[in-house]
Order: sequence, then C-alpha cells, then structure tokens
Amino acid sequence: MKAIYLTGFMAAGKTSVGKELAEKLNVQVIDLDNYIEEKLAWAIPSIFERKGEVYFRDEEQRALQELPTSDVIITTGGGAVVRKENRSHMKKHGHVIYLEAEVDTIYERLSQQDDRPLAKGKTKNEIQQLAEKRQPYYEDADLTIQTDGKSVDQIAEEIVVWIKTL
Repeated sequence: MKAIYLTGFMAAGKTSVGKELAEKLNVQVIDLDNYIEEKLAWAIPSIFERKGEVYFRDEEQRALQELPTSDVIITTGGGAVVRKENRSHMKKHGHVIYLEAEVDTIYERLSQQDDRPLAKGKTKNEIQQLAEKRQPYYEDADLTIQTDGKSVDQIAEEIVVWIKTL
C-alpha cells in the first residue's frame, strides 16, 4: 500500500484519525510533528520560539522526505502543505487525504490547547484567515472528507472504504 498522508488545518483531527486508520489497516502511523520533535529533541513551540517558522518548515520538509512511503499513515502538521515540494512529495509517494473541519470547530478545539505556536493568542477571525490562505493547498488532495459531526471511527471507515476502491 502506498503511504496515506493526512492533511488539514491544525486541530482538524489528523492525529486521532491517523491512529484509528492505522489500526484498521494494520500499518504504522507516524505523526510528522512528533517525528520532528524527537529528531531535534525540541518541542514544536520551542523550535518556533528559538529558530522561527522558516527553520521549522525546512526541518519539516527534510523529515517528510525521510519517512517511509509504503504501508504507513503519515499525519502532517497543518502547514506542511504550504510548500510545493511537500505537496509534490506526498502526491508522488502516496495518497493525500484532506480532513476538512469548519472554523468554528477548529477554533473551539484550539481554545482548549496551548501548544500551537501559530494559533496562540489568535482570534477566531485570524484563525479563519490563516485557514482560508491554506485552503487551496489542502484542496490539492486525492480525497476530501468533511469531519464535522463525525466520530474518529466514522472518518477512518470512510477512508478505508475509499482505499478499497483504488
């Protein structure tokens, strides 16, 4: 099986869905942000604070290219799709699935977290603007799944059904 790359805005559910999907397909799941944190021995907020977003995006691009490209689910960070090289790599080596969530849902989830450097202290309007800026990149996917009102299991099952049609 080619790699499955889960994309979407921060707090869209990529990590949760990735774990469930990996279990259903009996393959490993790799969270790109966790991989970067382990590789650099820094938490994502620290990387942003110490080195900035450009440094993080460079590391993110390198990390994505280091990961396996078969029999794996890779959950990406919300901004991984911004770089053309990342989108090209994912398209070439696997299937890209965009988990879409409404801004209200995302904002509610983000308000309960404090480990998202690009969301910290942002208003709902600012979150919406960032999501809209990234939207064309997310839509460059093989499959889009609207996640609002669905359980993690339902979303993962939709993906499994889609994979069986490939």
